[in-house]
Amino acid sequence: MYYNSIIETIGDTPLVKLNSLNRGIKGTILAKVEYFNPGHSMKDRMALKMIEDAEKSGVLKPGGTIIEGTSGNTGMGLALVAIAKGYKCIFTLADKQSQEKIDILRAMGAEVIVCPTNVPPEDPRSYYSVAKKYNEEIPNSFYPNQYDNLSNKQAHYETTGPEIWSQTEGKITHLAAGVGTGGSMCGTARYLKEQNSEVVSVGIDSYGSVFKKYKETGEFDENEIYPYLTEGIGEDILPKNVDFDLIDHFVKVTDKDAAIMTRRLAREEGLFVGWSCGSAVYGALEYAREHLKEDDVMVIILPDHGTRYLAKIYNDNWMNDHGFIEREFATAKDILDRRNGKEKLLTIDKNMPVGEVIKLLNKEAISQVPVVDDNHFVGSVTDSKLLHSLIDNPELTNREVAEVMDPPLPFVALDNSLDVLSSLIDKDNQALMVRDDNNEVHIITQHDLLMAMTN
Repeated sequence: MYYNSIIETIGDTPLVKLNSLNRGIKGTILAKVEYFNPGHSMKDRMALKMIEDAEKSGVLKPGGTIIEGTSGNTGMGLALVAIAKGYKCIFTLADKQSQEKIDILRAMGAEVIVCPTNVPPEDPRSYYSVAKKYNEEIPNSFYPNQYDNLSNKQAHYETTGPEIWSQTEGKITHLAAGVGTGGSMCGTARYLKEQNSEVVSVGIDSYGSVFKKYKETGEFDENEIYPYLTEGIGEDILPKNVDFDLIDHFVKVTDKDAAIMTRRLAREEGLFVGWSCGSAVYGALEYAREHLKEDDVMVIILPDHGTRYLAKIYNDNWMNDHGFIEREFATAKDILDRRNGKEKLLTIDKNMPVGEVIKLLNKEAISQVPVVDDNHFVGSVTDSKLLHSLIDNPELTNREVAEVMDPPLPFVALDNSLDVLSSLIDKDNQALMVRDDNNEVHIITQHDLLMAMTN
């Protein structure tokens, strides 16, 4: 078996169960992984549908030029269709889009025009206006206008919705997806609600976008509009493909939460996805924690692939420059997990001579050690305290350590965060103790906290 062209491989993407990020959440969480499309995004679906419908209506003729304003992924889908069908492409993008998206479109033979982000849609410099201008000026050109072209929504009604219904055997109870043009969310939701009117749809929006407030109040509030970095979701307009009657709830997600969740999807689930995928998962899980029941099945649409964002959210320097860098170790448990059980707690008996304790500290290259009496923690010693004690009284070398020890190190909870742990360490408490899930005791030092905060 073979395909006649690359566009025949569009669709039939897999559902993948989340196993890590959903811990503690009832129900089953499934991800619709759209980067299995040939253009690495779900926009391939609507790109093909818009072009085929334009051909059928006679709007697009052989040898024509496709002109579209895009955040990158729609452009890629249109470029693939254009190559298969023999069209030229011109794409306008906002300057907040990643360089990878621009480079990929140019690699596919498209002309790319970069426009300023922070201008209103009606401004002649906006990527909406520039695309319309080129469409008016270039003969035999077609402006798909993914925002208002209802073939966008219809593509997902005909493909994405039926796939999800079949893959879940009709058991889906909740659909979650980012809302940008509205096509994927509303086309998919319409199909699923026709099969089962009880299916709940959760739209994910970005701070700086108008959707959530408009859904809840019916007011288009321009004060809601301000620049944000997340690509592919949210809008400062109301596209015709957004049917608010098909979206039951909206959840807003910050740029930072979306970026961190995107990186976690790669590290914890093996899903190397794009920025708006992090938005979708973060918002969906926030909703799920409050509303999902044991037998519920939530499907989250993950629109695209991580290769579009290598210079941004998958770049530590970029993340750090924007204040997005996540702490790899958030709690005491994270510090212990990093050790992987390799470090065992060293203790000394309260009757051990001070001289022997000093030798032990030097041999093990440690600064502090707990003191025990019949497996009970009764004190602690530090190299600095021993040094000062010996300077004052050199004869202490032969005395038992119980005579010079400090109080026991304080115990902390496994889920205590780094800021709490660091606040407990001072000149009197230079280390902390914690019991793991198996009731084994471990020590957390200042060095452990520094490593957690800088790695």
